[in-house]
Amino acid sequence: MQQFSTFELLGFGPNGWGFALLRAAGMTLAVAICGFLAGAVIGTLVAWAKLSHSRIARVIADTYTTVLRGVPDLLIIYLFYFGGSAALGAIGALFGATGFIGVPAFATGALAIGVVSGAYQAEVYRGSYQMLSRGELEAARSVGMHRWLMFRRIVAPQVLRYAIPGLGNVWQLILKESALISVTGLVELLRQSQIAAGSTRRPFDFYLAAAALYLVITWVSTLLFRRAEEHSMRGIRRPV
Repeated sequence: MQQFSTFELLGFGPNGWGFALLRAAGMTLAVAICGFLAGAVIGTLVAWAKLSHSRIARVIADTYTTVLRGVPDLLIIYLFYFGGSAALGAIGALFGATGFIGVPAFATGALAIGVVSGAYQAEVYRGSYQMLSRGELEAARSVGMHRWLMFRRIVAPQVLRYAIPGLGNVWQLILKESALISVTGLVELLRQSQIAAGSTRRPFDFYLAAAALYLVITWVSTLLFRRAEEHSMRGIRRPV
């Protein structure tokens, strides 16, 4: 077997895996972003339930966050993948289909990440809401501002402002969780590194390259969240 240098293997030439690794990094970003957005929707609803006056809603929301934060993320991905496949198989059997019917790996991974991250984002939103000035809320009610207008003009902007640091931490967790989706067959960054390592028998080179790409994504993400936090806090007096 012909031996290639590390630069040739990681480059963009005929023997290089550079384009494949970049495409896989893009897939990692895509599934992480979709999972983050799904988690934002779920987290908002769960945070609302935790803050509601309904005891049943609070119990359901507390149970959700406790279970999802206590169960390993890989187990959630397995449950979604194999549980979804079993459900599709049962539906397919009604129409005469036989054999294993797999669910789309991307959709499964994004939904599993969204459900898990929703538990963490819910706590971020709940904590951010509790930092709001009660005087502003009472003033809005006293002038007859209805709930939706108060949410759009007062609650949502300030909750997002206080939530940005916590959401940045959740995003970093999601990036690491995205590597677990390789078990479903989705060719994201870790899976592509495994394929390349197996094909070339040079695991160290490709796993090191994958680590470098993860660090670059993390570094850029940190800068973006920091910039967003600085932008949102313009004109706001910070405590000394």
